[in-house]
Amino acid sequence: MVEALTVSEVYRVCPEEAFSFEVTSELASLDLLSGHDRAREALDFGTAIRSDGFNLFVLGQPGHGMHGLVGCYLEERSRDKPAPPDWGYLYNFEDPSEPLYLQLPPGLGRQVRSDIDALADELRGAIPAVFESEEYQNRLQELKQAMGERQRDAIEAVRREAREQGILLLSTPNGFTFAPADDDKMMSPEEYEKLPKEERERIEHTVEILQRKLTQTIRRMPKLAKALRDQVTGLNEEVLQTAIGSPLAELEERYAEQPGVLAHLTAIREAILQHVDSFISDEPEIPPEAVFSRFYLNLLVDNAETEGAPVIYQDLPGHQHLVGRIEHHVHNGTLLTDFSLIRAGALHRANGGYLVLDVRGLLTQPGAWETLKRILRAGEIRTESLEQAYGLISTVGLEPQSIPLDVKIVLLGERLLYYLLCEHDPEFLELFKVQVDLEDELPRSEANLSLYAQMVATLAREAALRPLDRSGVAATIERASRLADDQQRLTARHRDLSDLLQEADHWAAMEEAAVITRAHVETAVSHQLYRAGRLRERSHEQITRGTVMIATEGRVVGQVNGLSVLALGDFAFGQPTRITATARPGAGQVVDIEREARLGGRLHTKAVMILSRYLAGRYAPDQPLSLSASLAFEQSYGGIEGDSASVAEACALISAIGRVGLDQAFAITGSINQHGEVQAVGGVNEKVEGFFDVCRARGELSGQAVILPAANVEHLMLKAEVREAMADGRFRLFAVRHLDEALELLVGEALGEPDDAGRFPAESVNGRVQARLAAFGEALKAARGRGGGDNKEEGGDHE
Repeated sequence: MVEALTVSEVYRVCPEEAFSFEVTSELASLDLLSGHDRAREALDFGTAIRSDGFNLFVLGQPGHGMHGLVGCYLEERSRDKPAPPDWGYLYNFEDPSEPLYLQLPPGLGRQVRSDIDALADELRGAIPAVFESEEYQNRLQELKQAMGERQRDAIEAVRREAREQGILLLSTPNGFTFAPADDDKMMSPEEYEKLPKEERERIEHTVEILQRKLTQTIRRMPKLAKALRDQVTGLNEEVLQTAIGSPLAELEERYAEQPGVLAHLTAIREAILQHVDSFISDEPEIPPEAVFSRFYLNLLVDNAETEGAPVIYQDLPGHQHLVGRIEHHVHNGTLLTDFSLIRAGALHRANGGYLVLDVRGLLTQPGAWETLKRILRAGEIRTESLEQAYGLISTVGLEPQSIPLDVKIVLLGERLLYYLLCEHDPEFLELFKVQVDLEDELPRSEANLSLYAQMVATLAREAALRPLDRSGVAATIERASRLADDQQRLTARHRDLSDLLQEADHWAAMEEAAVITRAHVETAVSHQLYRAGRLRERSHEQITRGTVMIATEGRVVGQVNGLSVLALGDFAFGQPTRITATARPGAGQVVDIEREARLGGRLHTKAVMILSRYLAGRYAPDQPLSLSASLAFEQSYGGIEGDSASVAEACALISAIGRVGLDQAFAITGSINQHGEVQAVGGVNEKVEGFFDVCRARGELSGQAVILPAANVEHLMLKAEVREAMADGRFRLFAVRHLDEALELLVGEALGEPDDAGRFPAESVNGRVQARLAAFGEALKAARGRGGGDNKEEGGDHE
């Protein structure tokens, strides 16, 4: 008979003597990636290699605190890297719809922006001043006077020639006209008619010649006006050069090694000279302020105070948050934009460093995943709206020059998302070639105890908590084993540990204690379980009140207490479930009622098939199994999945066939294979504690017990109440390796061993089962001999 487990086998205590410190404040801080050697090596490799596509995907569960782990590593890694350049956008004087990017050494962007702002302010006052100066006005007046004199001289030349011919050149409101002269006066029409015909013909001929000369002279006037404008333009440029030459020359000398700045200063000079009218006209087509607004630098990224490479975490990785956006302002009911309204995105700020993104958030933002892939493939950042990227709008807008990309993308996400992307996105592995897989658990070895104590000390120090004494650290390590559901492992999920320490610190503060002790940690754990335990209590209450039928004493044929786990969020609890079986003659089929009702999952269906084959091989190896049996989870109204009840189902079925009562003080969990070997299952701690709670709620414990797989013993980390009841003999645990061991415990007697012919002793449990199956076979033969009426009935039992 299998012996009950001892208390030391169901809980691994952490000895306080293993620690050499008194309180954790004596311990040095620990790199929280300690123990994650595989992940650290992947991070080292991924951040060092510069080839395209070697971006990183960090795999882990939410409780790992991936942001903190990866963020601290990247901050440390980037500290020795050079700061990346500043980035900005400039007005494109040749094509305003395509602003030009400007790359500058880190910190220089701020200086360039300040110098250009100062230049604009200086020119805003200097240019009007030179045009209003007395010197300029005098020179302009001289040019106009000289041009006026040239125009008058040309007209006077025609006038003198006409006077010599006895003809006057007169000015009228409609222009110039010629008339015959009478001394210094215009000849009257009457006097002109009295002149001889020859004289009149001479005058008319002369007037024609003079008219042509006058016309030619007048036609030369626009050329003279153009010459005047050219002279004025030359004067304006000369005057402007005196105003802008010195400030621009100073900046050109200062930024002689920055070709982008020099090109912009040259464009500024040309723009000022091109738009002279803006500074001298009363109502210019382009106001002076509009000209000055084109000079400024839109500094997107200022790395003046950046130490090392930037590490940027974008918590909402939408399209615009990644690539930036182009803003608009309303003017007279119209949306307008220009280069100064371009805003940086996370990729701009992280350029030259690291960009950390949550993959779940990235995948849920419209278009963000495709945008990131497109940018990584192109190696440049293109700032555009989602509508522009997908061609959903055709309005004219800005298309800023794309900025070269040099960034490492670090995605954080669950393993499921990683494998789904591998399966369904063929480009994923081309762009994210480095897999950083964090450990879920760490080995609980003697050597690792001090390491884990340092980790606990570091978490407490980072959260500004009280230090822990040795008992507090021991309790935390024991809780870490329970969270890992393994005596040989410790959870590596820092967030769970940090939450536990913060709650323990709270209870220490309530007691005004200087350090966190075991009592505070255990209080924190009990309150965590209590806050999440409402549904567990209500579920167990239904059993206690008899609403859900569970027997914990007596013997019943074809009935056993199975154990199940209900997981709700991050809280799970166990509870017993009544499993029943029936048996009658039939064609060798075991009907899974849960499956027939479409409540059973595929794994459960597989488990039922395995146990039916085990029964056939065990009790009818050389003949057909004449059995029609059924299995059901009583009062179960939800889905059933998994194989952890297959040992219980096999026991119930054998009990029903052999008409052997099973002890209801036992609950059982475990999976079997076709050879009857009991295999490990999950959730054993919750299952044991769930049955214990139900039995205790019904009254005084009287030796109730749980049967579980021997392979699960090292996974046990049971709560103190269960261990106390075990120590007093009021509650027991049995670990089995074969179905026969479980049956012996349930029936309370030996099962019987087969002889050389495979026959079991007649009075043994196995003998009774074998005899009953043989009787089923005879009954089936008799029914068929009577005409097969029962055959049709039996056919209904087929799955």
